This record gives sequence, C-alpha cells and structure tokens, in this order.
Amino acid sequence: MDRRHFLQTSAALTLAPLAQAQRTAPAESGPLPPAIAALKNRKSEAIPITLAEREHRFARAQELMAQNGMDAILLVGGTSLLYFTGIRSGNSERLFAFILPRKGEAFIVCPAFEKDRMMERMDSVPGGKSTRIYTWQEHESPSALVGKGLGGTGTLGIEEKTPYIYASEIAKANPHLKLVDATAVTAGCREIKSPAELALMRLASSVTLQVYEAVFTAAHPGMTTRDFSNLCAAAYQRVGFQGDASCQTGIYSALPHGSLTPQIIKENEIVLIDDGCTAEGYYSDLSRTFVYGKPTDRMLKVFEVVHKAQAAAVATARPGIEAQVVDSAARKVITDAGFGPDYKNFLHRVGHGIGMDMHEWTYLVRGNSTVIKANMTFSDEPGIYLPGEFGVRLEDDMVITEDGAKLLTPQSNSLTDPFST
Repeated sequence: MDRRHFLQTSAALTLAPLAQAQRTAPAESGPLPPAIAALKNRKSEAIPITLAEREHRFARAQELMAQNGMDAILLVGGTSLLYFTGIRSGNSERLFAFILPRKGEAFIVCPAFEKDRMMERMDSVPGGKSTRIYTWQEHESPSALVGKGLGGTGTLGIEEKTPYIYASEIAKANPHLKLVDATAVTAGCREIKSPAELALMRLASSVTLQVYEAVFTAAHPGMTTRDFSNLCAAAYQRVGFQGDASCQTGIYSALPHGSLTPQIIKENEIVLIDDGCTAEGYYSDLSRTFVYGKPTDRMLKVFEVVHKAQAAAVATARPGIEAQVVDSAARKVITDAGFGPDYKNFLHRVGHGIGMDMHEWTYLVRGNSTVIKANMTFSDEPGIYLPGEFGVRLEDDMVITEDGAKLLTPQSNSLTDPFST
C-alpha cells in the first residue's frame, strides 16, 4: 500500500462508487481543458526490461547469495518476483513460489491447476520453458516441495514481503532447511539501477512533471482538490501512463499525507500536490507547492528555505557517504532558518529509495549508516509544515552518480511559477 493512500482506505468501502464516478468525471463532463487536451501519448518512449537484463539479475543474485551464505532465495508474489522474472502475481492462501538457487536452475512451486497458465508466462523468465515446475493438488501441502527442489538441506533466503504463513509452513515441512532474510540479495540487486532502469525512471519523472504543469495551467481557484486530482488522472490517460496525484490546500497542506476533508482551492492559498506514475513498472514521486494569486511573505520565506534544503540534500549525496548524512544536510538548513529542531516542522525523513516500489531500500534518515553507492535512486523531499497555517514540500527524484547526485527533474522555481526552469 502506498503510504499516501493509507488514509483513503479507511473510507474505501463507502466511498468507492463515488470515487469511481469522480475519477472518470473529467472525461464525461465535457471537453478537456486545452492544456490537457494538447498532451500527446508518450507510451512508445517506455522501453521494456529485456530477458538479457533479467539474466544478469539472476547472475548478480547468485553472486550475492554466495557472499551472504545462502543456497537459494524464495520469491512469492510481489515486486521482487516481477523484478527477477517478469511475472506479475499476487498472493493467496495457495502457495506460489519461485526459487532461485545459488547453483543450478530455478524452479517453481505452484498449484497443479495453474501449471499451464504458468507455462504461458515463461518467456520473460531466464531459463524459460526448461524451468522445473513442482505442482500440488488442493488436498496436499506445497511446502515440502520447496525442500524437495533444493535437496532437503541448505540455507534458504526468504524475501522480506513473504507472508508469515508461507515461511512458517516451509520451515515446519523442511526441518533441515535454515530460513534467513533474503534482503541482502534482493535489495542488493534492486537498489543499484541499470541504464535501462534509469531511463524508465527519467521517463516517469518527465511524464509526471508534464502532467503537473498541464493541470496547474488548467486548474483555478474555486475547484475542489478532488477536481484537481481528477484532472491529473485525465492527463495521465492522455500521455498513456498509469498515475495519480493527491492535492491538499490551505491548512491541510500542513499534513504531509493530507486529509480526507473536502477542500476548495482558494486564491492566495498554498496548494500542495504529490505522487507520480509508473513507466514499465518504475515509479516517479514528485511534489510541487504553489499559489494561485499572491503568496504571503511567510509563504515565500518557507518556500525559499525548503528549496535550499532540497538543494543541500542533492549537493551532499554521493557515493561513499552514509545515508543519514543527506538527511542531516537538509535538516540543518531548515533548523538554521528557525523551523527546527529535529522534527518540529520538518516532520519526516528527507528521502527514500525508489524504483519498482515507490518506497524501497535504502532510506535517507537519521540513524541509517548504509553507505550510498553509485546508481542508487532516491526521492529528495524536504518540507516545512506549520500546523493551522500551511505546508511546503518540494520533491524530485535523484540518481547517485560516480561524482555526486543529479535530480531527474528541475527544481521548482517559485510558488507562482513552479514549472519554469
């Protein structure tokens, strides 16, 4: 679950029909605003990840298994399975698992009635049609099949988002298997982005910024924040990508993940938008803060401080330093400007890893001594939140290069002209 959608789920059952109607409202209520109608489909710019790249991921995972004393890793439905195999799957009460050994060929454990459907999906998997598939019938337990495929002994890494019941049953059925955390392998692979992955992330960020700018141009005071979000949904449809945007205004912009309270955009008040889209499974995550009309001097001061804090983070981030140092650099700017100390007004960490999950390893936060490496990717999102007044957050994604860090999109220019460069 994306953290910004957490509040929305509490009202999901009662509001779902209304929300669906509102999501489709822009397309049904008449012609799109010119700025959105002018958007062109960019789907062809997204180049899918190749089988050859997944083969390299297998090899890298096997190297990391050797370094971390694992004989295999087990993947169930979720992002890591998609990353390594191209198979998109959820989890249910029936175990489906993909096991990649340190040596030898990978294999699958799945319900017998799913075997043919699984075979259809082997084109994206290294080893393809030769992948072993161990099947089980509805009255049987699949857990022993995991051990059978591995020869009954060894150390098996369990991907961190594996449901507890899966791991528990595998452990019971295979007493000679040692189960450990596989994050050193999965994160070790996923947090270092390839050129193909970076290209998709740059595209996703570019698309999100283009959508934001078009909707900023089309929107106006008097609209509800839901109207604004609906225009973003319509704009994403025009460009051909799946994405959304939350929108908060006035006092509710001081809540980092917003409020369910109905809101109307007013002249001379802060508007804060957030979220992103995916390009072939790779996320963008951008925030912009702006005002329709004339900002107050206090708004201008806060924007300037947040802008400097964001610049300090990207200027600090580079290979060889600890992740927490980046957070400290941004937080110092905000504290020195009188909006500290600690989490007084800057309520959250300065950034998170990003890739095939909007939030993934590692995190730019105090206490995280993980050493940053080249080709890691992060959000850079300092903010100042003043309860009962307003909040300002600026967020762009950045990639760590050999000699520093670079934002994938230009910093916002000002509260009244947020998209000029």
